[in-house]
Amino acid sequence: MAQRHFEEKQHAKSYRCYRVSPPQQLIDEVLNFLRKRDQLDLAVDVGCGSGQGTELLAPYFLTVVGIDISRAQLEIADGEEHAPNVCYRESPAEDLPFEDESADLVTSFSAAHWFDHPRFLREADRILRPGGCLALLSYTMDFELEYGDKTPKLNEICHELYTALHPYRKAYIGSSSLQVYKNIYDSVSYRDKEWHECLRSPILMPLSRFIGLVESFSTYQGFLEKDPEAKSLSKNITERLLKEMGASSTDTDVTVVVKYFYLFASKPETS
Repeated sequence: MAQRHFEEKQHAKSYRCYRVSPPQQLIDEVLNFLRKRDQLDLAVDVGCGSGQGTELLAPYFLTVVGIDISRAQLEIADGEEHAPNVCYRESPAEDLPFEDESADLVTSFSAAHWFDHPRFLREADRILRPGGCLALLSYTMDFELEYGDKTPKLNEICHELYTALHPYRKAYIGSSSLQVYKNIYDSVSYRDKEWHECLRSPILMPLSRFIGLVESFSTYQGFLEKDPEAKSLSKNITERLLKEMGASSTDTDVTVVVKYFYLFASKPETS
């Protein structure tokens, strides 16, 4: 059974404010895997959330459709200025509103772990054109911080934070999201497929955005639902990071290293 999360309006807003977009390098790798097709008509971004990844596909396809089950997420995505060839539709990942063999790309940026995987893969296979690509991308939740010679100590503090949140992981995704995607990769029947880990993508951002990013995790939200002390935890972590950095403001920039893993699979040209 697919899982439903992140549907409250406030949580959807935090996604738009804090969640990171896939780096251009990942988009380029997806396009390279589609190199056999001269014209790219339709890309479908499933579990699109507030559209950060969806918008990156706009320059390369005639039409890009972001799909999500959360109306709150879609309202935020559609309310932002976006390319004229991008639109958003409400739908579950397991029942996609497209004709058979109509899509060149079916992708999901950091959402596929919540899907009913067998049903989603059947739907992706149904709507993909022969030669079309399935591309599922995500990242580990143990972000690393870089800040000069303070880097090791900052990551010790971050490790304490991740350890405190780990018990609040949803049972559906188990103890490792990476393992979830490896299992999906193993279950994809296409012979032409690739597994990749781990692409490191450094992003410079204010410390406040890093904390907001962590607070948007399902683990943090689960902690907050059960224990108001979650806010005290993030406040304490923030204060310790600032002290170690020798900084007084959460507007201080720090480099956040995001570690991506991803799979590509190409539907055979002939059945």
